[in-house]
Amino acid sequence: MIYLDNAATSWPKPPEVLKAMTDVLELAGGNPGRSGHRLSIAAAREVYNAREDIASFFNVADPLRLIFTSNATHAINVALRGLLKPGDHVVTSSIEHNAVMRPLRSLEKQGVHLSIVPCAADGSLDVRDVVRVMNSRTRLVAITHASNVMGTILPIAEVASVAHKAGALLLVDSAQTAGTIPIDMPAMGIDFLAFTGHKELQGPPGIGGLAIGDNVDISEIEPVMRGGTGSHSESEEQPDDLPDKFESGTLNLVGIAGLHAGIQWVKDRGIDTIRAHLKELTLALINGLSELPEIKVYGPLDTNSTVAVISFSVHHKRVSEVGLKLDEEYGILCRVGLHCAPAAHKTMGSFPEGTVRLAPGVFTTMDDISTTIRAIEQVIHS
Repeated sequence: MIYLDNAATSWPKPPEVLKAMTDVLELAGGNPGRSGHRLSIAAAREVYNAREDIASFFNVADPLRLIFTSNATHAINVALRGLLKPGDHVVTSSIEHNAVMRPLRSLEKQGVHLSIVPCAADGSLDVRDVVRVMNSRTRLVAITHASNVMGTILPIAEVASVAHKAGALLLVDSAQTAGTIPIDMPAMGIDFLAFTGHKELQGPPGIGGLAIGDNVDISEIEPVMRGGTGSHSESEEQPDDLPDKFESGTLNLVGIAGLHAGIQWVKDRGIDTIRAHLKELTLALINGLSELPEIKVYGPLDTNSTVAVISFSVHHKRVSEVGLKLDEEYGILCRVGLHCAPAAHKTMGSFPEGTVRLAPGVFTTMDDISTTIRAIEQVIHS
């Protein structure tokens, strides 16, 4: 089996991740922050150590501003629904995942004004187009770091500069970049960073987070969920201090331990080494696909401008047929369709059919890529 669906969920997971998840259940299985006995204290220690290391990974000075969520979608909703009020103006791009588009469309019905900046067909964004839609009511710019459909990397630092000059904040969806591209929040001007654990951070599903920059006034953000936090139990009001304001209910201790181990694995391996490996695989895929007849490759062809996400279609073949044959006849696992990002497909001209998406990961080899190219060539002629 060749697994090329890492943009959805990375697989396999490093053994260290699996061990960390088992160990925390065996050795620290209490409820963090809810009791004073040894297992609860051990669990709380694991959570805080993970919070410190993950905050450091994104260069967040105060680990208490690292909020654990169930995934990037949850984190995006915490930021969007907590910050935006009727009358506010928000800017986004035309290649966003539905994790951004759906909450924005919902907020638009509630009186939030939305501007969608069109990207080019390859997903690239001209920052001047962002400037053109900014106004005095712009509260937030919410964009992806890299497209989950065509891999295009957006100019985050430049967008941050534009947003801040207009008095707005910047929310970045890093689902496709965290773990493969270095992210330094202060240096890049990111105010809110939504990330997920189950992709290239090598963690399990069900864990992610929202990192909040130092210049964000927490008092202006309403929690989207309220409940028990283990702190201020004498009050029936939600605590105002971090991270409790945004972390109601029992935390996913096993997921946190797995994410912590995954990030440590990425650090030990070296993010530059990981990036170089993925660029090599991506280039081989682009070159191999480009040589095949009747195939259209979408997005940038320069690996410096993209992450390891390649979309293509085959003339006169449905993408579902291509994906099914790759799986059933060749043991190659990919994703087909719209990838939860219809806006991106409309931008690049592949809506409503969608594309076949190949997403190699850290454990993918060059032999895997060669085998995949040969298999696609056979599918074309079948």
